[in-house]
Amino acid sequence: MSRVVYIHIGAPKTGTTYLQDRLDLNGHALRQHDIHFPTGPLGLQASASHFKAALDLMGMDWGGAPGHSQGHWDALMKRVRRLDGTVLVSHEILAAASSEQVERAMRDLGDCEVHVVYSARDLARQVPAVWQESIKQGRRWSFRKYLLELQQRPDVNFWKSQSLPGVLSRWSAGLTPDRVHLITVPKPDAPSGLLWERFCGVVGIKPDWARQDSTRVNPSMGVAETALVRRLNKRLRGSDVSREDHRVLVKEMLVQRNLANRVDRRKATLPPRLYPWACGVVDEWVDWVEGAGIDVVGDLDELYPTPLPESPTGRTKWVNPDRPGNRQLAKAALVGLAAMTEEAARRTPAEHQLTHRVSRVARRLRRS
Repeated sequence: MSRVVYIHIGAPKTGTTYLQDRLDLNGHALRQHDIHFPTGPLGLQASASHFKAALDLMGMDWGGAPGHSQGHWDALMKRVRRLDGTVLVSHEILAAASSEQVERAMRDLGDCEVHVVYSARDLARQVPAVWQESIKQGRRWSFRKYLLELQQRPDVNFWKSQSLPGVLSRWSAGLTPDRVHLITVPKPDAPSGLLWERFCGVVGIKPDWARQDSTRVNPSMGVAETALVRRLNKRLRGSDVSREDHRVLVKEMLVQRNLANRVDRRKATLPPRLYPWACGVVDEWVDWVEGAGIDVVGDLDELYPTPLPESPTGRTKWVNPDRPGNRQLAKAALVGLAAMTEEAARRTPAEHQLTHRVSRVARRLRRS
C-alpha cells in the first residue's frame, strides 16, 4: 500500500500534548519526507482538528456547543485518503473508544495499512495525574473516593482509557501484532527527549527531520493546588458559572497559567499502601502484552511504580492530597487570589469604558 496510517490513541497524561505540538511545529519539514499530520479546514492546527474528529467519532461535545464536532471525523478521513506516504492521526481521547467506534475507524481506513500506537506510564504517577485532570475539568471528588472507585469498579472512566489490555484489545481487533505498538513512558530521571525518540522510532521519523522542539506541556498541580481547586469547584456548585467560564477562568487561567507553575508545589503520588495493588495491575498488563506479542518500544519495567523516597527518620514521604496542610493551602490560595485579581483588573478598563459610554448616551438623552 502507498499509505500507512498510524493512529496514536493516547493514553491521556502520557506526554501526548508534547508529541502533538512537536508534530504541529514540524509539519512542513515532515511533509518533505512524506510524513503527514493533516491540518484542518482553513489551516486549523492539526492537533485541534484531530481533537474535533475524535469527538465526532465518539459522539461527544466537549469544549463547545452541541454538534460543534459533527462531520469532523469524515472530513479528516477524506484528507487522509488524499495523502500518500505516512499519515499520523493523534488524540488521547481515542483510547476510550468503544469497539463499535473502533470498527468504524478501521472501516473508514480500509484501504490503508493501519497501525495503532499507545503509550503508558507507571500507575503511581498516572493515577494522581488523571485525578488532578478531572479536578481541573470541574470534578469535586476526594482522592480517597477516587481511589476507591478505581479499586472497586472496573467500568469507571479511568480504566476505559488507562487499562492497557482493555484499550489495546479493542483497538487491535483485526490487526496483526506487528501493527500494534506500545510505548512505555520513561521514568522522570530518564534523558530528556527519550519519549520523542521512541515515538519517532515507531512512526518512521528521523529526529533531525523535526528539529523544532516544543515547550508546550499539560502541567499537573501540586497537592495544595489541587485541594484548593477542588474546594473552589464545590463552592461554585449551583452558581451561574458556565462550563465555558470554568474552562477559561479556572482550568486555563488559574490552573495552567498560575497554580501548575508554582515552583514549590508538592506532587501528588499514590499512597504507599496501594503500591502492591498497582504492581498487581501491572503484572496483568505485562502478561497480556507478552501473550499478545505486540511491539514494545521501551521497557515494561517502566510501568511499575518507583518506591517513594524515605525521610531521614526512615518514614516514607507521602502527603495526603485531601489534607495538604493549612499553610500550604494558604500559599496556594494567595497565588490564586492574586491571579484572579490581576485578571479582573485586565478586564475592568474595557467594562468601565462601556459603562462610561452608556452613561454619556443616557445624559444626552435626558438633555434632549
